[in-house]
Amino acid sequence: MSVFANLPKPAVAPKKPVSDTRHGITRTDDYAWMRAENWQAMFKDPTLLDAGLRRHLEAENAYMEAAMADTKALQKQLFAEMKGRIKEDDSSIPMKDGPFAYGTAFVTGGEQPRYFRIPRDADHRDESQRHLLLDGDKEATGKDYFRLAGIDHTPDHAFGLWGYDDKGSEYFTLRIRDLSTGEDLADVIENTGGGGAWAPDGKSFFYTLQDENHRPSKVFHHVVGQPQSQDRLVYEEKDPGFFMGVGGSLLDDFIYLDIHDHETSEYRILSTKDLTAEPMLVAERVEGIEYSLTEGGDVFYILTNDGDAKDFKIVEAPVTAPGKENWKEVVAHVPGRLILNHMAFARHLVWLQRRNGLPEIMIRDRTTGQEHSIAFAEEAYALGLQGAAEYDTDVIRFSYSSMTTPTQLFDYNMATRERVLLKTQEVPSGHNPDDYVTRRVFAPSHDGVDVPVTLLYRKDTPLDGSAPCLLYGYGAYGISIAAGFNTNCLSLADRGFVYAIAHIRGGKDKGFQWYEDGKMEKKENTFKDFIAAADHLVKERFTSYDRIIAEGGSAGGMLMGAVANMAPEKFAGIIAAVPFVDVLNTMLDDTLPLTPPEWGEWGNPIESLEEYNWIAAYSPYDNVGQKPYPPILALSGLTDPRVTYWEPTKWIAKLREKAPEAGPYLLKTNMAAGHGGKSGRFQRLEEIAFEYAFAVKVAGKM
Repeated sequence: MSVFANLPKPAVAPKKPVSDTRHGITRTDDYAWMRAENWQAMFKDPTLLDAGLRRHLEAENAYMEAAMADTKALQKQLFAEMKGRIKEDDSSIPMKDGPFAYGTAFVTGGEQPRYFRIPRDADHRDESQRHLLLDGDKEATGKDYFRLAGIDHTPDHAFGLWGYDDKGSEYFTLRIRDLSTGEDLADVIENTGGGGAWAPDGKSFFYTLQDENHRPSKVFHHVVGQPQSQDRLVYEEKDPGFFMGVGGSLLDDFIYLDIHDHETSEYRILSTKDLTAEPMLVAERVEGIEYSLTEGGDVFYILTNDGDAKDFKIVEAPVTAPGKENWKEVVAHVPGRLILNHMAFARHLVWLQRRNGLPEIMIRDRTTGQEHSIAFAEEAYALGLQGAAEYDTDVIRFSYSSMTTPTQLFDYNMATRERVLLKTQEVPSGHNPDDYVTRRVFAPSHDGVDVPVTLLYRKDTPLDGSAPCLLYGYGAYGISIAAGFNTNCLSLADRGFVYAIAHIRGGKDKGFQWYEDGKMEKKENTFKDFIAAADHLVKERFTSYDRIIAEGGSAGGMLMGAVANMAPEKFAGIIAAVPFVDVLNTMLDDTLPLTPPEWGEWGNPIESLEEYNWIAAYSPYDNVGQKPYPPILALSGLTDPRVTYWEPTKWIAKLREKAPEAGPYLLKTNMAAGHGGKSGRFQRLEEIAFEYAFAVKVAGKM
């Protein structure tokens, strides 16, 4: 008998057919009406949502609540477990910068971080030394949603630029705070990307403005004390397919304008010696060529895939003439060794690379050229490279964790090679790594390629096919899912689950080719890799098909929709968070925030029949049929600018229409949040507890 027995009747969505013809092909969409005509305005003010749409979303939420009513106690238990693993009054190890060290802290019961600073050499454990700069809980008071964009201090440490989003729509408001008094100046900068770059004198800063279609298309220069309307336009990106960001250098000598899509990049730089000058082009954009800059004194160090360096190399160029004709190789391209990012300091060049699926930090002495690495011995682990806030230093900071090892934070002296453990993540409710097993197995995919799968389970979990499994996947944009410590998934492992991460194509887990083999015309490799991972886990008796719950979000939600269509019988349940499932309609609508920048990832079905057909072949919404779908939980955010609320709403309606006897299909729309869900640290745990409760229920483990 189904675990979802005696449900009320679900919400019924009316059908209002809208036809669209492209390349001589006519498609009819019965649920196109779910896209609010005033979506741009609604993202900024959710009260403007059409009343009929609101009623439908609320009816879906009511049906979802009825279906999950018997999990209320379980949700509370899961939440308590997850919260119990978090040190509530935790604080960071402050990062030294000039006369101060800057850090963040939480208070017991607090949802938002507090930003503070201490004298440079003060004991960070002495709270009397802390000067509070920004109290996130105070700023969030009275708001249903609140997300901080951090605070960035001026070079003279007098002021801080901070930003917040109180709608979930990712339109950030910027304020300027006097760090000595804690008072904000009168300046209010609205509709920004969330951050900025200070000029060296601390009297002005640069920021990106989001346009009406939520694209960061303009960089402005704001002088403290003047109204936003008087800000000077520094650069406008005319191509809607490109994102733009702005940042500063550790040496405060340049402002960087980073212009890029998913496969092409271009930098323009502005010398801080003349803030009114036109930004200087470094190397003009060439389709498929990526590069990024970091300061190196009299040179720039440039990470690039130019010259067939598929897994990237590092070159240098004079700051006075950084054009491509002056690029000189420093770190050669090595096939299979993917360089992920780089940074430079007065005496050392540092980069993070991945080889054989594992991360490694490399350090080169800029004078001698001698190199050494920081690596670890576990089967699967994660490294984070934080670097330093100062240029003239020999000490950088990095983090290490694995699925069983809590996060450890180190300071590392690049000259002496001394490693100092600063902090180990505390798990207040207790954690014994020896109770768990981390493994890395390889699943053969449809074309013979081995797909890495990271596993976590308790040592006493029977590996006879009886264990339930939560199989997570993403597989897009070259993003790799790190095999790092995750206290939340311990709640599943402690209930007998095998927790698995499938490192499928579309990420860069096995190099840049791994990414290219999971995009555009090769996108279906992503889906087949995930199914292959499920097959392998069943074959090796880690689990069984009727015990696998698949999970993915955003582009990983597309993955969930695709595998549901391709192999519904191989999953006991599916969790699709903010799922990008209406791929063809979205890629055909160039007014949506992310459509033009996404064409390099999925294809442009407006211009190309071939690319139209690629997308049409797998787009989850377009391929829903009468199939034995398992229970599906879709999660959505009303003000989400990345995956708009109507995508999962349409998908659930169509699933219910085409396969009414399967499912059930549950839609949870957060009416006061966007792409990332709720913003507070414990509010977010409530959402994870809800998702895990669905998994436990479907697995029959309540």
